[in-house]
Amino acid sequence: MTTAPPPGRLAAPDPGWTAEADAVIVGSGVAGLSTALGLVGRAPGARAVLVTKDLLEAGSTRWAQGGIAAAVGPGDDPVAHMADTLEAGAGMCDPLAVHLLAEEGPAALERLVALGAGFDRDGAGRLELTREGGHRADRIAHAGGDATGAEIIRALVEAVRAEPRIEVIEHALVLDALPGTAPDGGPAVRGVTLHVMGEGDRDGVGAVLAPAVVLAAGGLGQVFASTTNPEVSTGDGAALAARAGAPLADLEFVQFHPTVLWTGPQARGRRPLVSEAVRGEGAFLTDVRGRRIMEGVHELGDLAPRDVVAHTAARAMADTGADHVLLDGRAFGAEVWERRFPTILAACRADGIDPVTEPVPVAPAAHYASGGVETGTDGRTAVHGLYAVGESARTGVHGANRLASNSLLEGVVFAERIAAGLAAGPPAPAAPGAPGPAGPTALADPEGLEELRTLMSRHAGVLRDAEGLARIEEHTAAMFAAGAADPPRPCVRTWEATNLATVAALVVRAARERGESRGAHRRSDRPAPDPRLRGRPVRLELAADGVRARLGERPADGSPPPELRAELEAIGAPVAPGPAPGARPELVLPWRTAAEAHVRTVLTALGEDLTHGAQTDVTTAATVPAAQISTADVVARADGVVAGLPLAELAFWLAAEGAVRVRRRAADGDRAARGDVLMTVTGRTRDLLTAERTALNLLTHLSGIATATRAWTEAVAGTGARVRDSRKTLPGLRALEKYAVRCGGGENHRMALSDAALVKDNHVVAAGGVEEAVHAVRAAFPGVPLEVEVDRTDQIEPALKAGAEEILLDNFGPDRLRAAVALVAGRARLEASGGLTLEAAAEVAATGVDYLAVGALTHSSPALDIALDLRPV
Repeated sequence: MTTAPPPGRLAAPDPGWTAEADAVIVGSGVAGLSTALGLVGRAPGARAVLVTKDLLEAGSTRWAQGGIAAAVGPGDDPVAHMADTLEAGAGMCDPLAVHLLAEEGPAALERLVALGAGFDRDGAGRLELTREGGHRADRIAHAGGDATGAEIIRALVEAVRAEPRIEVIEHALVLDALPGTAPDGGPAVRGVTLHVMGEGDRDGVGAVLAPAVVLAAGGLGQVFASTTNPEVSTGDGAALAARAGAPLADLEFVQFHPTVLWTGPQARGRRPLVSEAVRGEGAFLTDVRGRRIMEGVHELGDLAPRDVVAHTAARAMADTGADHVLLDGRAFGAEVWERRFPTILAACRADGIDPVTEPVPVAPAAHYASGGVETGTDGRTAVHGLYAVGESARTGVHGANRLASNSLLEGVVFAERIAAGLAAGPPAPAAPGAPGPAGPTALADPEGLEELRTLMSRHAGVLRDAEGLARIEEHTAAMFAAGAADPPRPCVRTWEATNLATVAALVVRAARERGESRGAHRRSDRPAPDPRLRGRPVRLELAADGVRARLGERPADGSPPPELRAELEAIGAPVAPGPAPGARPELVLPWRTAAEAHVRTVLTALGEDLTHGAQTDVTTAATVPAAQISTADVVARADGVVAGLPLAELAFWLAAEGAVRVRRRAADGDRAARGDVLMTVTGRTRDLLTAERTALNLLTHLSGIATATRAWTEAVAGTGARVRDSRKTLPGLRALEKYAVRCGGGENHRMALSDAALVKDNHVVAAGGVEEAVHAVRAAFPGVPLEVEVDRTDQIEPALKAGAEEILLDNFGPDRLRAAVALVAGRARLEASGGLTLEAAAEVAATGVDYLAVGALTHSSPALDIALDLRPV
């Protein structure tokens, strides 16, 4: 008995009509509408088809009350927004995604304003900003008091309806992606099949052919008995992506909003939301006995992150035996309720509750899926041509628990990124036919749907355990088994039930795999977080035997920005020529240093500072408030040449998990004078001070090497000789130290023992002579560069006759060097090494040698004095 259908497609009639577009966008919330508008706005010739399950104006976005978060207020900063997002995400956020969200957030808000969205403003015309759970600053822009989503949708829908290159298909349930084969042979999509619930040219099952399919289909709240989601939120996007072969992640992190209007034990389906902004204005939660439940639970009290408040509310309900808690906003008075929260006020009064005079009964309900189809920051999934955005996507922004009002912002920011990518270069068309299974799959028996919803709320809600999760798995398996034994009629009800059963199986499998409590995922049988699982997503795929789950590794590269990754790659040493035919490849390996190697170096250094006890900087933790944001300058305390700025930036990035902004004031290889600011960093003060020593250790050491190298290169300037290093490097730092030599104007000699053959005195002794050693090397490795070190003039000629391409003159004085140059007469390159001093460098270079080898550059150059100066807070 399987827990979910295998990859493939829903059983449905063949398409009876076809449309074509450059992109088909599934969903008409803020993410889908923004993607369509962004694409046609950037690509004048592009045409999009936007498919929506209800009317264009319907969907989850229109129900969003609180607002949209962006760091646009006085004294606020995107870095502070990043920090709050990361804290709410409980160690599961992708640092790069969070960084992009907060940095691009203000511009995203401005785009909505430019489209005509009317946000609430004060008498001076400034945006009115409020605060919600998990935010430490007023950064929530709202519209119509508590009707933000409705106003945003109004503006976007007007813009879409005015754009002739966006075709809208309403009342359409998208069934499956049309399978294809990517240019590299992997899975791909080339459009979608859909069922239009209406009449006319677009009636019944049809197909939209497009090289790009963007899933913006919203959430999965209707798999629970009580939810804030509308009836159309049946997990269609997640189920479609899973059947198409795309991995999903973080589905165990379903966020339960702690304050949903409670109207009695029999209430089911979509329930009215009581926005967190009500608590942002000063309302507070009590149990039915009047005890304030959030006191002493979290430093932010009633504005703690949602997972904390929801869990505390559930515990209070269990303690009192009640099925709700109370939200007390009576202190507002009628004027505040009517001006700021007219929608909530009306919903409460419609159910006989007057928030002006009495506390509002509320209870947690399913609200938002923090996980979804796994994407990169460009919206791409693992399936060629398939994209996801908004609640359908797992970008890594939300981690284990979405920060309030980040969802609308995520939809706008990442929709723009997808639109920009599609406009710049749409995916190559996929060939028809899929590399994997693509036949019809069994439909689930829709008669089991109501029981499924009850089980999901009871056993996969705010609190979970292994026994309850197993009961849900048994039920989903039974729904599919019943559908296979007696196939139900393919129709909207059956397709939705199949999608919901599929999504339930995915959520439960992820919840079972994560054997800990973290963020919105709370297990009563595993009540504590497991540090080993921090940052490790549960990745899910459909297979012939059901849902497969695997625990992913935390990204080894720490997800630094692409620009920084490129710099880190460039820091690696030049790649040596490949081995010649017949060489032993296990010995002759080109030297390569990937960005991940440098990340590991920095992580190792940071780890050495955070090894014992509480794994924290105890001095900083004791003296610096956790939420404090500061700016610091990296300042040269002496004249010199800079090297290692990308490494210093990486140290701050990793320590801050991406919640940092770095502005370079210099570049590697630049001269710096005492007092020059090399870099300015803004981040949490604790993170800056924690990263300080690692960043400066690398920067001062590498800058010292670059400074010393520059002195040598200037000393030999005009002679034609070049300065180069040796393998006298610190373990693990060779690539970086040799990079610093290049920053100083020097050249690298051998990076590794396989780069070139270097016959030295011990090789001569072992082989029985210079010629014998050279011939042995040539026989074993005929294509490898050959160098011979000599300490006597009479050894030069035999080395040349044997085929040496370079002669290393060890401890030769100026007179002997001139004689060697005359003897060789250009037949080989010459290097002077051993006993060299900076004072004699010019004289040695003037003898005519090609190189001066200075092992002291990497071995013993003094560090350049550089400091971190924290600006006054």
